[in-house]
Amino acid sequence: MASNNPWRHMRSAGVADDIDFEIKGQELQFVEIELDPGESAVAEAGAFVWKDGSIEMTTVFGDGSADQGGGFMGKLLGAGKRLLTGESLFTTVFTHTGQGKARVAFASPTPGAILPLKLSDLGGTLICQKDSFLCAARGVSIGIAFQRRIMTGLFGGEGFIMQKLDGDGWVFVQMGGTLTERTLAPGEELHVDTGCLAAYTPGVTFDLIGAGGVKSVLFGGEGLFFARLTGPGKVWIQSLPFARLAGRMLAAAMPGGGQNRGEGSALGVLGDFIDGNR
Repeated sequence: MASNNPWRHMRSAGVADDIDFEIKGQELQFVEIELDPGESAVAEAGAFVWKDGSIEMTTVFGDGSADQGGGFMGKLLGAGKRLLTGESLFTTVFTHTGQGKARVAFASPTPGAILPLKLSDLGGTLICQKDSFLCAARGVSIGIAFQRRIMTGLFGGEGFIMQKLDGDGWVFVQMGGTLTERTLAPGEELHVDTGCLAAYTPGVTFDLIGAGGVKSVLFGGEGLFFARLTGPGKVWIQSLPFARLAGRMLAAAMPGGGQNRGEGSALGVLGDFIDGNR
């Protein structure tokens, strides 16, 4: 396993251990993590693929982070935050209890890419789409990033409630389709479909901008608004959000769903009227 890919396990005291990782595959990826004795990794429920026998698996309430204090109520609040972002109430902790090195692997449930990010290089925080979290060092906190602007909250679609990952170690987030990264200069704008916005750093401002005139709204198939990202900071864009993939599969399964008339626009409805399907 390549030793030039450090993956850090964050402890409550802020001291990190060096851990190696390797991401394998192309469209259907999984990440393989190497643990030293006593080291742990935390993963989303259902992400586990395989592990060595010396790694013990424990299910915890909430995200298992060190700052999840306050006893039961603190854990309940942390679990509630995860539920709002589309995650399970529980996470799974994998701890190496044997000797030497041991490995554990986690996989993304959808076609796309697994993105490794070191939070300390991003100012300690990453904001990403809900359901994006795959695994991380134990101690990384998984919270909520609400959109404070009323218009963004009402019409932001998938971007209304996003995940906020806090810590200083490596985290792994899953993105749909092909992934691209953009670095925005101060004041630089980027317009993105709300579903294709995968993640961004806290320095980036996220609001909405109209998609165009009435004709564009009715027949363009792109919705009413675009996400407007204003720098400075980094933005990650995914080409195939899972909601879009699921919507296309559902549309294809419906009677007449295989006909391509612009499924996201009024043209699809008008076409059904013309064909006598409505």
